[in-house]
Amino acid sequence: MILCFFDGGRLGVVGGGRVAEVPESLVPGTTRPQDRLAALIESYDEVRDRLVALPGDASPALAEVVLEAPVPSPQQLLCAVKNYADDRQGVAADFFLKSPLSITGTGTTVTLPPIEARVFHHEPELAVVIGRGGRDIGAADAMGHVFGYTGFLDLSARDVGQTYYVKKSLGGFGPMGPFLVTADAVPDPHDLVVELSVNGEVRQRYSTGQMANRIDRLIEVASSVSGLAPGDVIATGTHHIGMGPVQHGDRVTLAIERIGELTVDIADPLRRVWDSAGRRLDPAV
Repeated sequence: MILCFFDGGRLGVVGGGRVAEVPESLVPGTTRPQDRLAALIESYDEVRDRLVALPGDASPALAEVVLEAPVPSPQQLLCAVKNYADDRQGVAADFFLKSPLSITGTGTTVTLPPIEARVFHHEPELAVVIGRGGRDIGAADAMGHVFGYTGFLDLSARDVGQTYYVKKSLGGFGPMGPFLVTADAVPDPHDLVVELSVNGEVRQRYSTGQMANRIDRLIEVASSVSGLAPGDVIATGTHHIGMGPVQHGDRVTLAIERIGELTVDIADPLRRVWDSAGRRLDPAV
């Protein structure tokens, strides 16, 4: 099943290019969209068949609505560190925390802040959304704790501060979406193609099968620290080959097989310019 938030926090089911709002009779309304998502996760097995039947000819087309981040404010947004076998080589499973306040949806504009970053980079990733929470979840049971998957663009400001948190938690630096696709609709999350393009030019293309630590291991390690809660998000890392700068006027598109396309525009009031290797080119340097 394909789920989304749209038009000011409305919870929807997507089907046939259309989106239907989930009625409160199936999933009770809440003050916060994240709480409503948690309620859907809890009751999913019970209401699944009725949710699937919601989209129809009377439902608005996707092009007529404004999509928002499908997991708007998780308790934890955990990002795996160097989790692909690439030029940096995968390491033992580890994470940094990225602020949930950095999350934004597809179709938005990300404004680069006026800070002295060496360069701003794109990092496309598959993200896991937790269904059943828990602590000390074993790898053998971990996939049963997955509710679904979404796309995540981990934007980074290089050489800013001393921690990943500072480099990566800036406002808008966590584009997510376009949808939340439930685990029962993704037969093998380790066999998906992830592709990132900038202004139509493909820069990164890799398979999730190249993870150094698979999703079950990531959940095992993450849950051993402070536990995991329903709706938590684990971004599984990126394959760094092809990673490059983002700058003013760029349109960045992340496409993940079975998940969909997430697109954001980049604005920079300072109009800074970098070459493909991340070297600063504008006259301010």
